[in-house]
Amino acid sequence: MVNCDSRDELDVDEFIDRVMSAKSRPVGYFVPMTEGELIDIAFQALAVFSEQSMLIEVDAPMKFCGDIHGQFYDLLRVFDYGGDPRTTSYVFLGDYVDRGRQSIECIALLFALRRRYPDSFHLLRGNHESDTINRIYGFYDECKRRFSVKVWKAFCEAFNFMPVSALVSNKIL
Repeated sequence: MVNCDSRDELDVDEFIDRVMSAKSRPVGYFVPMTEGELIDIAFQALAVFSEQSMLIEVDAPMKFCGDIHGQFYDLLRVFDYGGDPRTTSYVFLGDYVDRGRQSIECIALLFALRRRYPDSFHLLRGNHESDTINRIYGFYDECKRRFSVKVWKAFCEAFNFMPVSALVSNKIL
């Protein structure tokens, strides 16, 4: 387990605004973030996940989305077309990291949104939210190249607490 003691509380609203503002930048822009911010957001998400069941229950209407795979600008377009996550309810179905060049931006934004909007923004664990998978398919290498292995470990720790299924309006599993 990664130690996250003695950090200042991250301003989640400012973090979300900073990451979301990248949509006005050219594709490929890396959002400025620190290692400490990323570890903090991972552990804040872990705290939210650890308080919920592996089966979450949500009510319609919801927007469903899956397989972002590190395509950060596609994620921002999802919010443009589906609705601002601050006012629209979402369930994401996993596979947030790997393959794309900006898995860190994707998972950091999604975790921050989950932390900020726990009643209307939900994340399920996909097979790429596993250290054995994302070590092979790119997330580990991205974390190591851009920050450190500590960042990867913090996110993997949070992945271990993510729910794996959702029941929608007591009808759809």
